[in-house]
Amino acid sequence: MRITPTTRQIITIALPIMVGSAAQNIIQLSDSIFLSQLSETDFAAIGFVGVFYLAINAIGYGFSKGGQILIANMAGQQNIAGIRRHFHALGIFEFILAIGMFLFMKFGSAWFFSLFIQNDSIYHASLEFIQYRSYGIFFSYAAVTLIALYTGIARTKFILYETIFLLFLNGFLNYSLIFGKFGFPSMGIGGSALASTISEGIAVIIFFIYMRYDKHIKAFNIFSRPDFHWNDIKRQLQLATPIVVQNFVGLGSWFIFFSIIEDMGVHAMAISNLVRIVYLILSIPCWGFSSTTNTIVSNLAGQNQVDAILPTMKKTAIICFLLTAVVALPIILFPDFILYPIIGTKDSRILTDSKPTLMILMVIIALYTPISIYVNGIAGIGATMYGLMIQIFSAFFYLVSIYLVVDVINGSLNMAWSTEILYWLVQLVGVIWFFSRKKWKTQAILS
Repeated sequence: MRITPTTRQIITIALPIMVGSAAQNIIQLSDSIFLSQLSETDFAAIGFVGVFYLAINAIGYGFSKGGQILIANMAGQQNIAGIRRHFHALGIFEFILAIGMFLFMKFGSAWFFSLFIQNDSIYHASLEFIQYRSYGIFFSYAAVTLIALYTGIARTKFILYETIFLLFLNGFLNYSLIFGKFGFPSMGIGGSALASTISEGIAVIIFFIYMRYDKHIKAFNIFSRPDFHWNDIKRQLQLATPIVVQNFVGLGSWFIFFSIIEDMGVHAMAISNLVRIVYLILSIPCWGFSSTTNTIVSNLAGQNQVDAILPTMKKTAIICFLLTAVVALPIILFPDFILYPIIGTKDSRILTDSKPTLMILMVIIALYTPISIYVNGIAGIGATMYGLMIQIFSAFFYLVSIYLVVDVINGSLNMAWSTEILYWLVQLVGVIWFFSRKKWKTQAILS
């Protein structure tokens, strides 16, 4: 269970995580592609409510990171009982958290959306979506718990197969329930939400069945009576709470960004949603390699190989950047060919008007990819509170900049998107400062 971070091993671990970590974003991408064929309003609405659901999902995902880091640390120590305890503690906590999030979405969404949405059509479409999508939170949080276990012990191959199945099933059900194909009712944006929820539920059941018969998991005695201690949950919360707040601040900033853009009109929202979809696609490699960084750095800490941490992060950042460039290059060179299927034939102006913003996005991605690896390395070390401080300062400058650009000087959509460059530059300063201190190595041993 100990990891030697060669280039091949980094890629072997990262590729399945890359797809698995992107499951929610892949689902939302599918939703956006199909809904773009209905109307600009539905396309704009999924951009707003989709970010809202991602923020809710990010809470459970963030808490699972605490469990993943500790499971990886236990794996580095070859502590089987510790792996089992932390998995049980994480599963129980995620279930309780899912109940709370479900109740909030069912009974608080109408009030919450009214605080941000001015357009009645987008408001009602968002409510229709969340009515069905809220049930999926139980499956989402169960999935991140299972992924935390398999990622923590660096056995990630099945995550790839399970996510591919989820993608195809969600695509089929999206097409069927949005447009009323194959005998299914035509439900529009509500059908998109129901399709995603059903797909997640089936995928999680398959994951549990696989784990039940996985010979590599039997040694951990996972299906025994939970033997965790409340201190295990406390330790996970200490590590994970800053990550949760960090993710929530990041996605919350994006949520506020879309709320501000909504004031610029439906067309601006639709353009931003298309750019956001491209952002999600180009971010997929980074999600996988960032999660891999969490696991490898924590595993190295468990082995007391602190001096190998920085070289490993550098190697991972280079691999991630090159892979992202390979994905980004076709979009830069052939945007009409690559992106036209997403916006369909309803309104080609969205694609034409988005091209300048897409060029700004490429600058953002060039900064985002390597910086995120190092930020996740800080989390893997266990210095999650410092990572939170980086996120808070970045988000503060980001939101102030957006407000000044859009609401004070009435700047363009391209100027609004350019503010994210400042966001990543602030994160870069934080990363450089953290690793310039000698005492960071003393934080790399998790108790």
